[in-house]
Amino acid sequence: MKFATLFVLGLLLATALLCEGQSQGGKTKTKSKSKNKTKPTVAPQVEKQLLLKAEPCSPAKCKLPDCRCSDATLPKPKFKGKEQEIPQFVTITFDDAVNAVNYAQYELLFNGLVNPDGCPATGTFFVSHEYTDYVRVNALYNAGHEIALHSVTHGDGTDYWREADVETIEREFGAQLQMLEAFAKVDPKRVHGMRLPFLQISGNNSFEAIKNLGLTYDSSWPTQQHKSPAMWPYTLDFLSIQDCQIGPCPDAALPGVWVNPMVTWTDTEGYSCSMIDACAYPPADDVDALFEWMLENFNRHYKGNRAPFGMYLHAAWFSRGRNYFGAFKKFMQHLTTYPDVYMTSVSRMLEYVRKPVLGRPFKSCEKTPNTTCQPVHCNVQKISTAEARYMSVCDKCPTVYPWLNNPLGQDM
Repeated sequence: MKFATLFVLGLLLATALLCEGQSQGGKTKTKSKSKNKTKPTVAPQVEKQLLLKAEPCSPAKCKLPDCRCSDATLPKPKFKGKEQEIPQFVTITFDDAVNAVNYAQYELLFNGLVNPDGCPATGTFFVSHEYTDYVRVNALYNAGHEIALHSVTHGDGTDYWREADVETIEREFGAQLQMLEAFAKVDPKRVHGMRLPFLQISGNNSFEAIKNLGLTYDSSWPTQQHKSPAMWPYTLDFLSIQDCQIGPCPDAALPGVWVNPMVTWTDTEGYSCSMIDACAYPPADDVDALFEWMLENFNRHYKGNRAPFGMYLHAAWFSRGRNYFGAFKKFMQHLTTYPDVYMTSVSRMLEYVRKPVLGRPFKSCEKTPNTTCQPVHCNVQKISTAEARYMSVCDKCPTVYPWLNNPLGQDM
């Protein structure tokens, strides 16, 4: 069920699960430069006519709440010397299909966890379409978690996404917006972000599509060079200084499009990994060893410049060892003992980045949706393959299995 590709001497390990649709970043020695680093490609001529080439960022021209330079390391210059008063955000994100098994794990992880302001701890779920249980997506949504996009098809390898034009990306993620609204009762206005499968962006195309779809941010772009001090989120109004781990990377000015950089972790052999399950050399399968490793990566942020700490993974990682889930849960519970650590969704964290303050980050808890979902179980045909597919959706079954050109599964 798993297919793994390790980029030799490269920077990222990508794993695709047929059912889980897994995508991962790989390994790279933090002390050496990568031989596989890919430079941004030149955008097609037609795109050059539409997009302006980005210029180096100037703090005088780029100001919050709508613009932030990629080299800004603190929320505000006046916070310098007061780093320990900056709230530490932890963004826990899971990729791929939501199903009965991993939903139960998500419930166990987040149940009862509360941030210092009394608000519940939440995460972000980058949901892919195939094999997803939309009734459980609705349950995550109603619990206050962020539902974000991870594509309809998950593509056919990295080439598909590397070469994708703007229209292809808009179809993949725009269709998902319709599916989530129809089958999981998720309000499209509450969907703000996306992550590309295999973390494979397609230069300016990916981010232009984000803007066209009315989304706010992307979280597909790993950084190895900017993890100490760690990189803060920024906008693409101006040229990014972020290292291009999986090219092509954007070079156009795209005002208002946010990048939530995937600051890499370090495994036990000193390799960088953009996702936890991409770390080639994790600790021994022992709760305390895994916990201490997570704490070490966390402290790089917490004892540093307080840039948001990302915990990016696929739920399938929990099945790799007997103690992986227990260690992850122990670490999450440990985070609740800090007076200044907040486990929030990516979009909630970006609210803070736009209007940063010292101390308590928000005046009130985020309002959660309260949708009604009548679960129905469907047996429909996937037209392209003639396969029978089973779906759990809210309220009403589609006629056929929903797909790119027929996101609502209507009888064509």
